[in-house]
Amino acid sequence: MMRFIFSLVLTGLLFSCGTSKKKETVVKPIDPIYITAFHEAVRYKIRGQFDESIKAFEKCLTLRQDDDAVYYALSQLHLMKNEQEKSSDYIQKAAKADPGNIWYSQELAYMYFETGNYPEAIRNFEKLVKHEPRNVEWLYGYAESLVKAGKIGDAIKAYDKMEDQIGKHPELALQKFKLYLQLKQDEKALNEINVARKEFPQDPQLIAALVDYYFQKGKEEKAVEMLQELIKADPENGRAHLALADIYRQKGQQKKAYEYLIKAFACPDVSIDNKMQILINILDNSYKIDPEVFELVELTVQNHPFEAKAHSIRGDYMLRMDRDDEALISYKEALKYDKSIFPIWNQVLVMLYQNSDFIGLYNDSKECLNYFSTQPQVYLLLGVGANQLKKYDEAIDGLKTGLDYLVNDKAIEAEFNGQLGEAYFGKKELIKAKDHYDKALKLDPKSTLLKNNYAYRLALAKTDLDKALGLLDFVQVSNDQSPHFMDTKGFILFQMGKYPEAKTFFERAYKLNPKDKVFVEHMGDIYFKLGDKDLAVELWKEAKEKGSVNQVLDKKIEKKEYYDPIY
Repeated sequence: MMRFIFSLVLTGLLFSCGTSKKKETVVKPIDPIYITAFHEAVRYKIRGQFDESIKAFEKCLTLRQDDDAVYYALSQLHLMKNEQEKSSDYIQKAAKADPGNIWYSQELAYMYFETGNYPEAIRNFEKLVKHEPRNVEWLYGYAESLVKAGKIGDAIKAYDKMEDQIGKHPELALQKFKLYLQLKQDEKALNEINVARKEFPQDPQLIAALVDYYFQKGKEEKAVEMLQELIKADPENGRAHLALADIYRQKGQQKKAYEYLIKAFACPDVSIDNKMQILINILDNSYKIDPEVFELVELTVQNHPFEAKAHSIRGDYMLRMDRDDEALISYKEALKYDKSIFPIWNQVLVMLYQNSDFIGLYNDSKECLNYFSTQPQVYLLLGVGANQLKKYDEAIDGLKTGLDYLVNDKAIEAEFNGQLGEAYFGKKELIKAKDHYDKALKLDPKSTLLKNNYAYRLALAKTDLDKALGLLDFVQVSNDQSPHFMDTKGFILFQMGKYPEAKTFFERAYKLNPKDKVFVEHMGDIYFKLGDKDLAVELWKEAKEKGSVNQVLDKKIEKKEYYDPIY
């Protein structure tokens, strides 16, 4: 636009001056239609109406095909629209219309470089450098084009000319160092770095280049020496600390390796992913976890307090050390920052189940389903939690929904049906309850847990006791060390009125786990039935202290009478 305005001013001056006394000059006036179209195009461009501006400039070209300013404007507009091919075409036309315009050569040089046409980029950069030899930016573009074209020797000479302008610089030294290595001229390459280091002795990039070089050449001792220098020059260079840690690890000097690992984990340039990779590798390949590793874990959490990964890996380490409570806290903390990682959700839900935290299991499984609505195991755990909280209808709805997402897994399908059986037993709908338990056992006939739970529910309901006892026949053979199975068999015999036999199984369960509140209460029940009321009451009181949830336990203690349990 400025070039056009200048031509208008010049034209105006020519008109006002008339003709020269020495030579008559005839100036062709500019078409008013062209002027109108040009100004309209400029206004559209200023407003950001690129398509309208392009049409207006194209109208200018129908009137004048030799206006480089119009071609340049069209090139810029198409570039703004990310239409590289059209932009390229127009800038070439602009350069052809005005070959002497150095700025068009600049546009062409960078355009050819970006499109990978390095011979043409070199040709245009040569023109620019010849026009202005001291222009560092053009020299750099020229050198880079030569590198891309594989003209390494010429590129080095171009960088030399840059150094003549700006003096020694670490970046230039590194560039020349790499180019000399490509030419297999190692001595010259090292000389470039060493000369630059005289002026920039503590520059980390220069030292790091030597570290990499000596490692590649297998000169480990020299590489380690340079690594030590690099750490002095750049104490927060995490990569350098990691490299030294790995060297000492390979030498079997674990204490020294951890020393550098701890320093590396404190450096901001070591990413959370790098730290995770190291910690996972240690966890997977260590039978025993060294105490220093926990310092690495804690450093990861401290430096990345809002990263789910950091809390998750801490949970994994706590779990390995059997510090389950701390592990669960860490996993839950991880979910605060990222609820999209299903393995963490699954770990939390399983641990809540193992801890018998059914309120937490119920609430967290419901929240988990907001993010993973097609995971059948979450519906199963929701069913478990809901059943334990006597939310039987919710349990049934969730379990039936989960079954719709289950594919070809008979064992899990059996668990779903077992929980549906539990829910229907809770609702006193015995026919449906037994149907689901029967289906569960048909799907997984070897499941001792399903058999035990089914038998216990039948005993509580005082129905099909012979069937319940039959389900527990396996106890004497394969599970004689399981107190829960012993207790269930004792409870069935108790409900059948076979008190001496029941006492045998209750006692075996109690001896295996005297702290279990249910076993203690059952011991009280059997002693009551066998005539020892005082001992029965003492055992009932102990069961209460241990947290029995039997709703009639207080009544049993107060009345010194036996009442069927209500859970």
